[in-house]
Amino acid sequence: MNSSVETIALVTGANRGIGFEIAQQLAHRGATVILTSRKPDAGKAALEKLRATKLNVQFHALNVTETASIVALRQFVEKTYGRLDVLINNAGIISDEDGSILEIKLETVRTTLETNTLAPLHLAQTFVPLLKHSRKGRIVNMSSGMGQLSEMDGGYAAYRISKTALNAVTGILAAELRGSVAVNSMCPGWVRTDMGGANAERDVSQGADTAVWLALDAPQDLTGKFFRDRKVIPW
Repeated sequence: MNSSVETIALVTGANRGIGFEIAQQLAHRGATVILTSRKPDAGKAALEKLRATKLNVQFHALNVTETASIVALRQFVEKTYGRLDVLINNAGIISDEDGSILEIKLETVRTTLETNTLAPLHLAQTFVPLLKHSRKGRIVNMSSGMGQLSEMDGGYAAYRISKTALNAVTGILAAELRGSVAVNSMCPGWVRTDMGGANAERDVSQGADTAVWLALDAPQDLTGKFFRDRKVIPW
């Protein structure tokens, strides 16, 4: 067990895009980062990029929708570090089949919910015991303005539903973990990634900023909120 590490942070879906940038920024701030990816080759390639700049990053394969994969990761973290300080649920999908709520197949909704909502819940359930071993345990859920009930619009129905539900998961977790683990959701904005597309208005460093702030700098008693650009926004 390595007890000298200041902050141990786990980032899901961190082989590219916002997740990779979050891992990079956390590591630059001195955190030990556990970078996870569903595809081992992609994850190891991302690991090598970060290690080439002398950053303290580990890799572990993770399929967020498979129980055995989550359990194996928990065992690795517990055996290696004995605790977890930060869980960042970044992994997410938008299906090519997504679209109008009047036409979308329920199977597409189920698949999207499995990755975007139920997986973060399952990871939280699994890692809360290790987060409680930290004096600064935090969960950061990567949500989206597309899930805001206060500004709901049409289109991308499965994605919107999954992020609205993720915000509910955030609020419930925050209420039940108040005083022990801070839990918040965040919207990165429209970011230039494989998911966001080339026309998006933000780069990955801007998209990652609030997640890193919530992970390392936000007050520990700040919990149960939805953020964009480090400011609370309506649910």
